[in-house]
Amino acid sequence: MNRQLTEKEVNLYSPLALAFLGDSVYELLVRREILLAANLPAAKLHSLKISRVCASYQAAALEKIMPVLDEKEMAIVKRGRNATGNTVPKHASAADYRKATALECLFGYLHLLERHDRINELFRIIWEMEEFVIS
Repeated sequence: MNRQLTEKEVNLYSPLALAFLGDSVYELLVRREILLAANLPAAKLHSLKISRVCASYQAAALEKIMPVLDEKEMAIVKRGRNATGNTVPKHASAADYRKATALECLFGYLHLLERHDRINELFRIIWEMEEFVIS
């Protein structure tokens, strides 16, 4: 049932559809890293997760990885950033929300192409942006 999609097939998905998938891919990586860092109550794990999946953090994360993106990845980021969603959350600026969507779009794109090594490489850069503090 599972077959690897071609780049042409993946490019047929809208940027918001790719972001829909990429949101969960990115969040799963964040959750895993937080859980491995400390065995804490679920409420504390949730609070720590929120700090890394919010639009402002994802916008900064996109800026951090931009220098290492290749041409195809940059094209996906631009598609995601230019995608028009219906709403912007109250706690995010429109610019941060667009960048966050672009990051999620990239993660969805890479996931559909089964480029897990690349996802992990980019995520490692993001995760190491600042020291992760458990308090």
